[in-house]
Amino acid sequence: MRSIMKSSVAFVSFLFTTSTIASDQQPFQFEAMAAPSHTLPALPYAYDALEPHISAQIMELHHSKHHQTYVTNLNAAMKTQAEAVHTSDIPTQVSLQAAIKFNAGGHINHSLFWQNLAPASSPEAKPSSAPSLVSQIKSTWGDEAAFREAFKAALLGIQGSGWGWLVKVETGAEQRLAIVTTKDQDPVVGKGEVPIFGVDMWEHAYYLQYLNGKAAYVENIWNVINWKTAEERFLGTRADVFKLLKTSI
Repeated sequence: MRSIMKSSVAFVSFLFTTSTIASDQQPFQFEAMAAPSHTLPALPYAYDALEPHISAQIMELHHSKHHQTYVTNLNAAMKTQAEAVHTSDIPTQVSLQAAIKFNAGGHINHSLFWQNLAPASSPEAKPSSAPSLVSQIKSTWGDEAAFREAFKAALLGIQGSGWGWLVKVETGAEQRLAIVTTKDQDPVVGKGEVPIFGVDMWEHAYYLQYLNGKAAYVENIWNVINWKTAEERFLGTRADVFKLLKTSI
């Protein structure tokens, strides 16, 4: 599991286009934000489009209730943060960091998640839509089956709530693929990390349909992975992924 002690401000910087670099001591000018308001992004498919692998009931609750709650709480926290900065209320600013990190992470993760799913019958849900990515997967894990087993083991190894991600790690001119897990709603926003696709392992993502059968959920979600989107993220840069994310939310 990743450490949860990273600064929450670093996470929300990907979302807030009104943030500006000021100095090493004051990395973001919260005054310029003017309490930004974020909205729930629309799904690129109907709630029942991922059935039978993910039910319409789960999708509607997951999107319209759970994701909406992250958006609502993030907006409230950022409004209070802007007011605290304006009045130089440092204790309040500090006390808000956990809430900003958690809710901004939930907003980031889910916004990416909806886009990396597609109806099973669509061309986008076929690995053939991601030739470059699949080639790299085979180079890294030997074949697709071995990769899926490694990803499954990582997902089922998560204790409590969290996410599993396929990530492209860029180090200078070199790049490699890695499977990472994150705790709660911590997003993948580390330096040089490009999230390719993620799987939500919170109970609200599967319990109404799969009950305690997490392994069945993990097996079935492969049917609705959007490989076309995964290919675009793999071929693009970290900046591309978050630029598209910002336009979608």
